[in-house]
Amino acid sequence: MKKLEIKELFNLDETIAADYLSGFSYPWEALAGIKDYIIALGALLSEEEYDSPAENVWIAKSATVAPTASVTGPCIICGRAEIRHCAFIRGSVIVGENAVVGNSTELKNVILFNGVQVPHYNYVGDSILGFKSHMGAGSITSNVKSDKTLVEINIDGEKIKTGLKKMGAILGDHVEVGCGSVLNPGTVVGAGSNIYPLSSVRGYVEAGSIYKKHGDIVPKN
Repeated sequence: MKKLEIKELFNLDETIAADYLSGFSYPWEALAGIKDYIIALGALLSEEEYDSPAENVWIAKSATVAPTASVTGPCIICGRAEIRHCAFIRGSVIVGENAVVGNSTELKNVILFNGVQVPHYNYVGDSILGFKSHMGAGSITSNVKSDKTLVEINIDGEKIKTGLKKMGAILGDHVEVGCGSVLNPGTVVGAGSNIYPLSSVRGYVEAGSIYKKHGDIVPKN
């Protein structure tokens, strides 16, 4: 469906992964190849702009990484990004320019567009977060269904099969997720939407909406 397409959710000018993502119609199709893409792209990065302190780890010289952070490759941390105290980057991660990965936040197999903020106690796995999206303290992506079946996306009464056992959330540009929320497997939030704190979200949330609770989603004024 058109609402789920990459070009509807994201401004690709705001990620180092633009060429990669533009090769797919839907964002979840890109999840499986993030690791290989990072390794290929990293080898092309300028040594004047990026350090490589470990195998398949590239960190922009203008980025700030706390000494207590754990960074495992493949990983690219872009310019002026901030990786704070006790952040846990597990691999297959792109952190965009000016992004913030905060205290005790864990990332695995994700693309963070430029300006993304996951600053306090977040878990983000098998997900893509669009330009300047923000996850409030303690909000997480749940990336595996409890019955371990393949993830489907519920939208307008239909179920879109992803073929993936692991898929967290896709957040469009400028999405705000309230503190303590859980984004269940296969959640897609359209650009410019807000999620109330302590929400349990699944399926598709229309762009430009306010998600108050299940069944209570209203357009922004």
